Amino acid sequence: MARSRGSRDSKERMQWRRIDLHLHTPGSKDYAESGVSYLDILRKAEAEGLDIIGFTDHNTVAGYAAMMQEIHDLERWEAIGAIRPPDRERLNEYKRLLDKILVLPGFEFTAMFGFHILALFDPKTPIRAIEHVLIDLDVPIGSLEMGEVLVGATTDVISAYGIMAKAGALVIAAHANSSNGVAMVGLGLGGQTKIAFTQDPNLHALEVTDLETKRRRTTASFFNGSKPEYPRRMHCIQGSDSHLVQGVSGDHQKIGIGERATEVLVPEVSFDALLELFKSTQFDRTRPYRQRSAPFDYVEAARKEGPSIVQSFHEGMSRQGGRLHSVLRDVVAFANTQGGTVYVGVSHNLRQAPVGIDSPQEAIAELQKGIDRLITPQLEVSISDLQTRGVHVIRIEVPVGPDRPYAMEGSKIYLRRETETSLAMRDELVALLERILEPAAKASPPPQRPPVEKPAPRAQREPQKQQSRNKGKEQAPSNSQAKEKPEEKAAPETIGADGLMPGPSTGVQIVKSEDRDGVLYHTMRDLRDGGEVNNVTHSSARRLWRYAIALKEKGTFQADNVKWQGDLGLWHRYKRAGRPHFDLVQRTGGDYLIYYGVSEDGIYGPWRQLVGQTEQDA
Repeated sequence: MARSRGSRDSKERMQWRRIDLHLHTPGSKDYAESGVSYLDILRKAEAEGLDIIGFTDHNTVAGYAAMMQEIHDLERWEAIGAIRPPDRERLNEYKRLLDKILVLPGFEFTAMFGFHILALFDPKTPIRAIEHVLIDLDVPIGSLEMGEVLVGATTDVISAYGIMAKAGALVIAAHANSSNGVAMVGLGLGGQTKIAFTQDPNLHALEVTDLETKRRRTTASFFNGSKPEYPRRMHCIQGSDSHLVQGVSGDHQKIGIGERATEVLVPEVSFDALLELFKSTQFDRTRPYRQRSAPFDYVEAARKEGPSIVQSFHEGMSRQGGRLHSVLRDVVAFANTQGGTVYVGVSHNLRQAPVGIDSPQEAIAELQKGIDRLITPQLEVSISDLQTRGVHVIRIEVPVGPDRPYAMEGSKIYLRRETETSLAMRDELVALLERILEPAAKASPPPQRPPVEKPAPRAQREPQKQQSRNKGKEQAPSNSQAKEKPEEKAAPETIGADGLMPGPSTGVQIVKSEDRDGVLYHTMRDLRDGGEVNNVTHSSARRLWRYAIALKEKGTFQADNVKWQGDLGLWHRYKRAGRPHFDLVQRTGGDYLIYYGVSEDGIYGPWRQLVGQTEQDA
């Protein structure tokens, strides 16, 4: 594995370490076994090959405190010469195990309305200080040692993240895609609440239960940075959430210690190394682990997701035919948009065997040379050599550039639009520069409702205001409300002031068209960010725009050819790069709003019901 510039050496010193950061002990009232000692827990962790574990009892640090008190008592008896042989053996066993396994103190907090959050601390943190964090989270003093799942009215989710992070904790959303998880599966909540709960800067990772699922759509793929409302890619890990030492075979609710673990690539076994990892954007340094399983294949997982606004694939990088330049164009586009990953040596098509790279180290050197020579200003990327199906593949991880805009060959500025990399057009470049120059403290307003495609003007809708994140403002979840799958886009479903459902948030719309001397010029709107580009012709349009313009100029739209559900309609369904796409329509009196090339990431609620998306489809 290679890494660009000065960080190369540090990464080569790293090792894969096995962690399970969600373990319960007899300190939790709902612990499922009697007679279990803390040595039993450590021995099982050793048997599973764990390097780091977290004691995360419900709303208490009592389990960790009990273990440390037992060790302290044994050491005190040894110091005064009053220790018995069985106790000496017990102390020596503790010393042996704790020399091999790092135990992090922490707790699983039950936030307002029942959402669960893990907080893990450096072992140097005094237990009393951790208890003060629990008190700051409104856990009653009388409940601090009880290990109860429910402890009454506590702090809301967003405030809890902030309190934990300020105290120095590693903050992880527990079983985020399951019951009591912040992804709110099975609840009627969504929209801004779900966005806030999963994108907050004080949240370091999501613990999920489907990292190893065979389904194409997983929680990790939902939070991979490709969704318009979820642009922050999240670290996704798995943990056992064990309430007993040894799991029950075939019972997914009774998993034992280390039986659903994660591997992390860190330079040392320490709390600081873990915190640094989960604060970073190096998503290749975590992978799911289960005994007797094959190593996790990042390339196959990426191919299942396919090309997107944050991911691209190239079968080769030879100079002949411009393949190397095509790779570098994607690097520039990702740096100018929202970051992303480029895979070289493999197609996105899972039916095609990977071509591979014959000399990966030489290819990495050539890529780095090209990035240094052709891209300005200087851009730091991470370049790795991975293996898949017996061949080598190069992965280039591109951050959002700190010095945008980036240009190739001095003047060519590229952007990433859904699955396509294109030269920035004038209006896109102006919008990009405006965003860069805009003061950081000023939030960009959400895009306005697009006007109708017909020439007749229509009043613009008022932008929707983001819901308040103030403490206590979340809606209470109700089990009777409709389920929301983790792969669905959570967005507001409220009717706007104009009486319309919010449109999809991927694809494009033709805002207006104008005939100039026999040539039609169109204004295109990107539904992801609301940006508009004027004076687009069929010949100058990029691929998706050209598709929309062709349908528009041929006059192919007929309302009778649309499958309607109320005022929402499905005009076309097709696949691009192996992924479903849709042309959708919304009736507005006598006019129609047409949304071209909408991907799965841009539909939700009634739109999703319209196209018949189900869990099986995903």
